[in-house]
Amino acid sequence: MFSRRLIALARSSGFALTLTTLLGWGGGLLTILQAWYLASIVNAVFLNGVTRAALALPLGILLAVIAAKALTIWGAEVSANLVAQRVKTDLRARLLAHLTALGPAFTQGERTGELAAAAVEGVESLEAYFSQYLPQLVLAASIPLTILILIFPIDLLTGIVFLLTAPLVPFFMIMIGKAAEALTGRQYQTLSRLSAHFFDVLQGLTTLKALGQARGQANVIAEVSEHYRDVTMQVLRVTFLSALALELLTTLSTAIVAVEIGLRLLYAKMDFLPAFLILVLAPDFYLPLRQLGLRFHAGMSGATAAKRIFEILDLPAAEIGLREAGIGSAAPAAIHPSPITFEQVSYQYAERDTPAIDAISFTIPPGQLTALVGASGAGKSTLASLLLRFIEPTSGQILVMGRPLSKISADEWRKQVAWVPQNPYLFQDSLAANLRLAKPDAAESDLVRACQQAGLMDFIATLPQGFETMIGERGARLSGGQAQRLALARAFLKDAPFLLLDEPTSSLDPGLEAELQQSVQTLMQGRTALVIAHRLSTVYQADQIMVLEAGRVVETGKHAELIAREGPYYALVVEGQKSKVIQPMTSDLRPSTFDQL
Repeated sequence: MFSRRLIALARSSGFALTLTTLLGWGGGLLTILQAWYLASIVNAVFLNGVTRAALALPLGILLAVIAAKALTIWGAEVSANLVAQRVKTDLRARLLAHLTALGPAFTQGERTGELAAAAVEGVESLEAYFSQYLPQLVLAASIPLTILILIFPIDLLTGIVFLLTAPLVPFFMIMIGKAAEALTGRQYQTLSRLSAHFFDVLQGLTTLKALGQARGQANVIAEVSEHYRDVTMQVLRVTFLSALALELLTTLSTAIVAVEIGLRLLYAKMDFLPAFLILVLAPDFYLPLRQLGLRFHAGMSGATAAKRIFEILDLPAAEIGLREAGIGSAAPAAIHPSPITFEQVSYQYAERDTPAIDAISFTIPPGQLTALVGASGAGKSTLASLLLRFIEPTSGQILVMGRPLSKISADEWRKQVAWVPQNPYLFQDSLAANLRLAKPDAAESDLVRACQQAGLMDFIATLPQGFETMIGERGARLSGGQAQRLALARAFLKDAPFLLLDEPTSSLDPGLEAELQQSVQTLMQGRTALVIAHRLSTVYQADQIMVLEAGRVVETGKHAELIAREGPYYALVVEGQKSKVIQPMTSDLRPSTFDQL
């Protein structure tokens, strides 16, 4: 199955693949022609006594054939490498695009290092498959068949020997290849685990050093690396065994041909010219088959990696499905604040028995602040993922201005949404580049205005390179507060009508949280905002509070109303008082800045 899909990928290269095949077959024909001229010249010199002057033309033709053969071999290798490069580029682009379409709902459940290994090492290992194995597969089928068609009219017995011995090479190649395939699969799995673990260790290196666990993890990596070395040596052992078996088999087959021809020459049952021609061609008859066995092992690692790549590509992505169906290409009906309505929306993760969101219905009013609260696992993050189109509802629908969100392009919808998560992702790039993720064509004046609104401009003014300062991987050179201000600046820069906040100040200390609250309040003004709330300082000011419990909305109202009911919201507040409070609430249960749910 995977082999057919890989061949289909190669066919997409069109002319380059055809050129590779034709040049390879042309090289085989030139090999036959070279053998014929060589046999004719040797026959003329040693049996007929022809002088060198008389052989000037045949020798010149032989030299030209040898040069043409070398040229075709070089051209076939160049075009085969071109096929491999095109396929790798296209496949890697498809894989990255599909991972983007699958979104965080998929990638959060996978190890980043393993996905990186598939996109980098996995795709790269396909080069041997397309540049070596696949062209050799064509040569192994065409060149021996062409030689066989030539030999049968010349000498029937040799043709029968070729016909009987040739299938033994692929037979033993398949038998040994089955053992090698299992080992190659183990090798790739070990490499994926090593890549994933090494990537995780690198990302957490600072924490590991702070906890004194860096040396222990170095020992773990050494153990995994040693296991990978052992598996690689097992693969090489089988590869060398295969090479020995195929070399021995082809050598014995060539020896059989040489013996039966030699005996007939000895008893004058065969002429010298056809006998010498066959002896020259015999190694070239088995050579493509022998090389196929060797390159089979070179391409096997690529075929193994392709299994994982196609597993990812076969995962359904909602946005891709919409594009293929021809819907979801239009922009949202309005770019001003508008109501967002959930109608009996449910979502269930494949690995769970119960839905994360269970038939919920509510409306996020336009231009107002809606706070979403609930215990861990209540479904808050799932609801945010639905709004961001990272996942699609299992049932029900989300409406924007009365229009199903599923019929709006995910890319166009996300242009209308500013998302400020708890832990913003920052790239190893300049401050300006990280800000322009929200608005790629933003001028520097726009960056300055957004940073002023987020309270980040004073910090940027202290930097010698200003907006061009590199901030390090995941914002390593920024403090937690500076990283959150940068995320808020992105939202100011985007100036989207719908704001989704995963309480960006919840992980900060109370003093810094108080400083950022004013920026957050300014950002929410005039926008439809949904806040996944962790601190009561945000909740009690909301125009609408929704309490999630086991994937359902169990309460809706304002802070004072919900406190008066003494229901689930009141219980969350009281629980927060007991476990998290730093400064007690007042008698009317109005929270201080430091209280958390």
